[in-house]
Amino acid sequence: MKSLMGKVQCFTLPSLGGCFDGCRDQAKGSGFGTRIWNLSDKPVELQIRVGSILKKIHTLKPGSSKRLKCKNIYKAYMPKSGSVGGSLKNLLYSYDETSHPYIWIHDTGSHNSLRMFNQQYISLEDMKDSSEIKIFRDHQRGSISVRKRMRPDFCSI
Repeated sequence: MKSLMGKVQCFTLPSLGGCFDGCRDQAKGSGFGTRIWNLSDKPVELQIRVGSILKKIHTLKPGSSKRLKCKNIYKAYMPKSGSVGGSLKNLLYSYDETSHPYIWIHDTGSHNSLRMFNQQYISLEDMKDSSEIKIFRDHQRGSISVRKRMRPDFCSI
């Protein structure tokens, strides 16, 4: 009986470990997050915005990637509710209840700023549901395309 249990333990533990590896960012060994790849031929900017206010920019060169966590973005850039005094930032900018952080994809290699995109932004909900997001350039349409690799159902954050 003990030898049977030892075989079962050796069999199930690596199997489950491989199963849960799908929840993690595949390019880095630790933690949850979303890896955003620039698979186009020109640089793109990932602009973290709240409403129309630009908060931070990450420039991705062709073939490079950036790992972002939706919880960290939410905590860092979502205005604190219930703060009466607030900080200088809260006095300078007025937020309404619908202003949530999101990532705007800006095509820095485009000569025409009026080009239409298949998807121009990545919401925090997209990041929560996706383990990987790939940015492509569609040369026929002259626009950026985004493809998402969804997390398995058991990887709820």
